[in-house]
Amino acid sequence: MTIRVVLADDQALVRAGFRLLLDTEDGFEVAGEASDGEQAVAQAVEHRPDIVVMDIRMPGTDGLEATRRITSHPDLTGVKVLVLTTFDVDEYVYEALRAGASGFLLKDTEPVELLHALRVVAAGEALLAPTVTRRLIAEIVGRPEHRRIDTSAVQEVTEREREVLALVAGGLSNDEIAAHLVISTATARTHVSRIMTKIGARDRAQLVVLAYESGLVTPRRGSH
Repeated sequence: MTIRVVLADDQALVRAGFRLLLDTEDGFEVAGEASDGEQAVAQAVEHRPDIVVMDIRMPGTDGLEATRRITSHPDLTGVKVLVLTTFDVDEYVYEALRAGASGFLLKDTEPVELLHALRVVAAGEALLAPTVTRRLIAEIVGRPEHRRIDTSAVQEVTEREREVLALVAGGLSNDEIAAHLVISTATARTHVSRIMTKIGARDRAQLVVLAYESGLVTPRRGSH
């Protein structure tokens, strides 16, 4: 399967570097480029890529607003957003995840890690969660003002699903969850899908955000 990507960054040099990397790697195709959020949304609508690689800080419409528009667009349900940032602790990153982004990477990420991240996000198999992501979510969502989820949905989550959700929040894949709970991968996948439906999560990244916001998973202070 070829993973089709739109590159959104206000720096032409950054886009050129990413394009060169993807053009020389089998299994990837650069479907379009954008220098601001408005163009990113337009490119997503025009090309329907698998992933939009989105810079957060761009002039005009920034990456956060563009992410929100793409993930809420009725015709773009299959398009995922991978956020790139120069800041490893940035509240905008959390907001992008909450808006529906599938994860984020730092711009100084090694090329092989970027390619791996794109494959993971395209597959939708696991949350792209380096330790800094979990720390970021735990620190910000732990603040009372960020508890914005409808708690009535939480009451429908079973005890077993809470166990599964805690493991998802820890960054485990379906295979790892299955091994931990001694169940089949198919059963783990079914649990995750049901939880996402119950609490209204678009994908696993948003599922983790909602897990923290709902109190179903408690942030551990000082964890890395």
